[in-house]
Amino acid sequence: QVQLVESGGGSVQAGGSLRLACEASGTTYSYNHMAWFRQAPGKEREGLAAIATRCVSIYYGDSVKGRFTNSRDDVKGTMYLQKNNLSPEGTALYYCAAGRLRVGYDWPPLEVSYFACWGHGAQVTVSS
Repeated sequence: QVQLVESGGGSVQAGGSLRLACEASGTTYSYNHMAWFRQAPGKEREGLAAIATRCVSIYYGDSVKGRFTNSRDDVKGTMYLQKNNLSPEGTALYYCAAGRLRVGYDWPPLEVSYFACWGHGAQVTVSS
């Protein structure tokens, strides 16, 4: 099994920055992608960014391109999401997820159904 633990959530003013971390442990070799999602109150879960775990391949959703940066530290087994220029619309519960996607089929790699393992989420609140 894989365990995912998010950290780094909190409150920030509009225009500010925040970095989330997702520490993975357990049988991480069973997955080939990790991703960030967020869910605002009353809205569906939205995919933000996905990263392949065995090569340098990162995919961003349209809503965060140019503002968020997804990265990973293989030594620490941790994935990061650097969020810049935050707006109040970014207030949500942010989740990290891990999954085994089918290369060449599961694309774009930001569908909720592609990911079998989820963290409990980290709350981010952006005030205007």
